[in-house]
Amino acid sequence: MTQRESHRDIFCKRLKEARLAAGLSQKRLGIAAGIDEFVASTRINRYEKGVHEADIHTAQKLAQTLNVPLAYFYVENDQLAAIVMNFDKLSEEDKEKIIHLIDNRTL
Repeated sequence: MTQRESHRDIFCKRLKEARLAAGLSQKRLGIAAGIDEFVASTRINRYEKGVHEADIHTAQKLAQTLNVPLAYFYVENDQLAAIVMNFDKLSEEDKEKIIHLIDNRTL
């Protein structure tokens, strides 16, 4: 990434990545997240294109539907996004190990 992306650009990118990884169409995602079926596809498309910005409540619903942490939608760095995406899947013991490694910078 050569220049900083805006939070909106990052959200658009991450939303589309998560949707595709989940194998959902825009319409299916929108409906599953509680958006009216007649506008679901259009709304998700507009979020992914950056035409409209999802409010935090909608972003939370989308994250829950896609089974990703809300923070994933806003992480600029791709490597950090992968960590955020997978951190919740770890056992509590493994989470503590990761935090310890990071805190002590001993990898």
